[in-house]
Amino acid sequence: MPLFFHVDLDAFFASVEQREHPEYRGKPVIIGLPVSRSVVSTCSYEARKYGVHSAMPAVTAKKLCPNGIFVPPNMRLYSSVSHSVMSILKEYSPVFHQVSIDEARLDMTGTGKLFGPPKPLALKIKERIKNEIGITMSVGIASSPFIAKMASDYNKPDGLCMVSPGFEQKFIDAIGLEKIWGLGKSSISAMHSHGLFTPVQVRELSLNSLTKTFGKSMGTYVYKAVRGEDPNTYEEARSHSISTETTFFQDVKDSESLHRCLLSMSHELMGRSLDEGVMAKTVGLKLRWGDFTTITVQTTPDYPILNADQIYSISKSLLSSKWKEGEGIRLLGLGLYQTYSSDKPIQDSLFSEGEHKKRELDKVVHALESRGLKLQKASVLEEG
Repeated sequence: MPLFFHVDLDAFFASVEQREHPEYRGKPVIIGLPVSRSVVSTCSYEARKYGVHSAMPAVTAKKLCPNGIFVPPNMRLYSSVSHSVMSILKEYSPVFHQVSIDEARLDMTGTGKLFGPPKPLALKIKERIKNEIGITMSVGIASSPFIAKMASDYNKPDGLCMVSPGFEQKFIDAIGLEKIWGLGKSSISAMHSHGLFTPVQVRELSLNSLTKTFGKSMGTYVYKAVRGEDPNTYEEARSHSISTETTFFQDVKDSESLHRCLLSMSHELMGRSLDEGVMAKTVGLKLRWGDFTTITVQTTPDYPILNADQIYSISKSLLSSKWKEGEGIRLLGLGLYQTYSSDKPIQDSLFSEGEHKKRELDKVVHALESRGLKLQKASVLEEG
């Protein structure tokens, strides 16, 4: 029987800041600067009580939570902590996939004889992360990645939820339509407008009826999801790649917010590539619209990809080639593909000296922050 763990680090960026600053603990911490064009990367659970959420304009967050502690994002620090967590998680699964900087999927199929029953093992891993890293995480356990993902969100923070085989549909009924992963506000509103408020009501409709009403992509997704079936939302990890993605609380329609997210992702991927000692030939972008239409686009430039600024520049070009201002984006992903050892000789262009200098700066800053020093390039703070 297949068995998956989905691990989600609780309010990760904010939790790291609370770990670094004990005086922040128990207080509303918001990652972002309360200035024009800045958006919230994430926030602590204390801030969420005020209605603050990721991708929200930071000035709006300031109005909702005037006493919030606003902290500029420190992606290299977060990447370093993430690397430490993922290194521990890899010890427990022969098939490991890092979904993003704060999420991972572990295929635990057939590991029972080695590690024992899943729930005691999950508790052991959670305790180890808390003791060694100083942050909490939530774990979902199920026979599919889709259900495991939602189970990880069920008892947050510091949660553990196991959905036994055969109980997937009951789990879906218990959490309700609003908690089904991948369904945003626009999708829920569309279903409400057709008198659908519960998974049971949706299951009464045929696949043909759902696709006619909501379109092929969304209709098929919902048909499978309300039955506890995996809609194959998760793609298997591609070999020799590093990727990350984020699903927004609500559809994002402006370029500034998407660019800010791509900037953070670019620095995350650069940090992970430095940790793994690899470089990439190809940059890929994944987009999912509010109607569940999903596309991937990638490019392989004729020059070496040496630093985070290059990744960011390429990602913005890919975005502009497939997306128009005002279209609602539900999910954004970025990846580095065709990776190879960074020790391999590079065929440089005549004009790459500046890019090499940026790479060396990335290395120095990443190394210093891995030792606990807090640095951040101005571009990460100022770009919107």
